[in-house]
Amino acid sequence: MQKTSELIREIIVAALKEDVGDGDHSSLLSIDPETQGKSKLLVKEDGVLAGVDVALQVFNIVDPDLKTDVFIRDGSEIRTGDVVFTVSGKVQSILVAERLVLNLMQRMSGIATTTRKYVRCIEGTHARLLDTRKTTPNLRILEKMAVRIGGGCNHRMGLYDMIMLKDNHIDFAGGLKNVLEKTNRYLKEKHLDLKVEIECRSLDDVRLAMSLGGFHRIMFDNFTPEKVREGVALVQGRYETEASGGITLENIRAYAETGVDFISVGALTHSVKSLDLSLKAIS
Repeated sequence: MQKTSELIREIIVAALKEDVGDGDHSSLLSIDPETQGKSKLLVKEDGVLAGVDVALQVFNIVDPDLKTDVFIRDGSEIRTGDVVFTVSGKVQSILVAERLVLNLMQRMSGIATTTRKYVRCIEGTHARLLDTRKTTPNLRILEKMAVRIGGGCNHRMGLYDMIMLKDNHIDFAGGLKNVLEKTNRYLKEKHLDLKVEIECRSLDDVRLAMSLGGFHRIMFDNFTPEKVREGVALVQGRYETEASGGITLENIRAYAETGVDFISVGALTHSVKSLDLSLKAIS
């Protein structure tokens, strides 16, 4: 696997290529190439900050001579009017970097802000908040980073780092027994050491899965909090447990109080509102 820093660099380079093309003609025609200037990252909405370190990488890739002074770091709670950092150097370079910096930071800060709200709802319980694979294609590493910054935990990064047997796998494979047997054979044949999670759609599925074994975590899919509590009691700590499906800010506390180990929420990444930030020139 590539290092995280390499993957982020690839994202930035590809995004700049998409945006700049054969040149930022608006800046090239209106601003002398040697003109120096300074801009500030201005907060226009309360929330949780994420993406500062990524923004610094953008500036460095666009122009290593750009200078930044950072006043607020990732994970901090920010208020309207706060200045996160300043960047100074060639104005043409600042303007090339501007939109990519804002797009990434606004998206990441929106995710971190939403994540922090969910985390606060379950404070004092045993449960940990997880994200999902419901992410923007090619931006998953940044969006999952934002979840961590907001105080959540990452589920699997992709299809490759965990076995997750969901309803379609189970149905196409011919049931719980068949899919677990196939999983055991596959892992042995491929010499893989991966955690296995099995999705259960009823308490009867939970009982059947536990009678078969061969996995690490049970997911209670679209269970009510009352049914999750019953499921946790059935499992009795023999396996990790996860609640998923239909989790909202309004009901997550009820799920957390069931004693479940993890609660996964797709909304952390698939439907968040970006946080309002702006890069403004300092005259």
